[in-house]
Amino acid sequence: MKIDHVAIYVNDLYAARNFFMKYFDAVSNDEYFNAKTNFRSFFLSFDGGARLEIMNKPQIAQNSNALTELGYAHIALSVGSKDKVDKITNSLKSDGFDIISCPRITGDGYYESSVLGFENNIIEITV
Repeated sequence: MKIDHVAIYVNDLYAARNFFMKYFDAVSNDEYFNAKTNFRSFFLSFDGGARLEIMNKPQIAQNSNALTELGYAHIALSVGSKDKVDKITNSLKSDGFDIISCPRITGDGYYESSVLGFENNIIEITV
């Protein structure tokens, strides 16, 4: 068994798509739009086969946006090398995103950083 994809509702569908395309080389499909429900989505594909569905439906309620709450916690993206972790983290910082934790080796042995990405979603960047 494998996870086919993970999905997340966002306020700004195009900004979320551009975030993943710019920093993580995601490839997007064409926009899906259901005029009856006003639902829009994109599937983003990453090297290695992972996919993320980003979705928008205006009537979806906002969550508290607390950094630690039950449910979705973060997305971890493996970028292949320590150098890429460093470069992407620096690029995000230069573009004004808040870095939660700078690149480091964690207690469980990962080399990673964490950034507060689009719409205050936590993105872990790891080897």
